[in-house]
Amino acid sequence: MTGAAAVAAVDCGTNSTRLLVADDDGRPLARLMRITRLGAGVDATGRLNPDAVTRTLGVLREYRGVMAAHGVKRTRMTATSAARDAENRESFFGPAAEVVGVVPELLSGEEEGRLAFAGAVSELDPAGGPYLVLDIGGGSTEFVVGPAPAPEEGAGPGPPAVLEPVGTVSVDLGCVRVTERFLHGDPPEPEELSQAISVVDAYLDDVERELPAVAGARRLIGLAGTVTTMAAVEMGLPVYDRDRIHHFDLTREAVEDVFRTLATEPRADRVHNPGLEEARADVIVGGALILVSVMRHFGFASCLVSEADILDGLVLSQLR
Repeated sequence: MTGAAAVAAVDCGTNSTRLLVADDDGRPLARLMRITRLGAGVDATGRLNPDAVTRTLGVLREYRGVMAAHGVKRTRMTATSAARDAENRESFFGPAAEVVGVVPELLSGEEEGRLAFAGAVSELDPAGGPYLVLDIGGGSTEFVVGPAPAPEEGAGPGPPAVLEPVGTVSVDLGCVRVTERFLHGDPPEPEELSQAISVVDAYLDDVERELPAVAGARRLIGLAGTVTTMAAVEMGLPVYDRDRIHHFDLTREAVEDVFRTLATEPRADRVHNPGLEEARADVIVGGALILVSVMRHFGFASCLVSEADILDGLVLSQLR
């Protein structure tokens, strides 16, 4: 398929490293995800672990081969929460640039949120908003409300504009960070869960103050591995199926039920839940706790699961 693709996006997150290759019309040609845990221990040490860097570079080499096979001409590679927090991020950035051929972009939380929003709402009707796009990562979670009111017509010919958010807030909460800080038991002790929920709720109070528009959001859109995994567990998917997960409506009752199940099982039992990838089993409770807390705090009855996210936003940014 050499020459069939135009662009690629690589996202080096705290928990996973992901790739999207698309043709020059934005149609996906390859979408890959590997759990590399680049941010393991960063919350406690402020440094990237050499083993985590090695794991992630190995996956980037795999991705470089995929990109070469598709004839990719343009690439954006980004790094987010773990790299923002790590004082030795250059120990990863330099080798990553050599492998992929582009220097990683260190995104701020706001930039991360805007790109995730662009991807998430690209297939949605703006009239259905305003939306609250919730991107639960490994080290941070982004809250983005939008779209902003449409500009007046008459902008001239060209591709449709990327929808812009009203506002974005990024907080230092994620499935890895919550797990490493609070959830040490196997399964977590009730006291650990209660403490984590209290801390998350305090962060959500801050979100309300910093992003008043969240009160007017009509629909919750959930992104990233925690949300898609909870949907897969709720559906009992024995094999990952993007088409079934994308735009699945995950009710609050289902979220509460999946959270309760996962949080009360030891990891040895948890891994047997259909839809739960083994490499995610140790941090899924932390991520589920964040989703449960958000739905309780803001009163959402359901969450629309989106497989379109920051990768799609990165692709759109290169095409438009």
